[in-house]
Amino acid sequence: MTPPPTLSHDEIARRIPHQGDMCLLDAVSAWDDTRIQCLATSHRAPSNPLRAQGRLGAACGVEYAAQAMAVHGALVGESLAGGGDAGAAPRAGYLASIRSVSLHVDRLDTLAAPLLISAERITGDSNTVLYSFSLTAGDTALISGRAVVVLNASALALPAGTPARPMPPGEHP
Repeated sequence: MTPPPTLSHDEIARRIPHQGDMCLLDAVSAWDDTRIQCLATSHRAPSNPLRAQGRLGAACGVEYAAQAMAVHGALVGESLAGGGDAGAAPRAGYLASIRSVSLHVDRLDTLAAPLLISAERITGDSNTVLYSFSLTAGDTALISGRAVVVLNASALALPAGTPARPMPPGEHP
């Protein structure tokens, strides 16, 4: 049995670690092995946990994209497993880097239209995945960029001589 072509908020929350108000996505409107499109209206909610001083800055769109990527990874994993893992605990992924991010607006909370979050898997393996992503509201581009997601951080070996933790300024190995 393969995963459904669309998902509700509750079906998304069963597949990602984000729960309660932190699960920002309302629906998956379409997905395949390389792409996903999600919808969200939580940018307008006063209870949005990403708000600071009553505002939701455009950079918070990265978290919307990260959640879309997490759902995509879960759906692809489910599909490869024959759809049998829908109730399993979500596999942890870590946003390792974002690049080429363009913010086209200052804020998300002032937008009346729902957010359309799109992510496309560019390349990857069992440990890391490179995605491109974009957020739009109607015809308005909001944010775009690329993100690297690390799926199995414990399996990645550090190069010889690399400290296992970031060094504070002035500290030497």
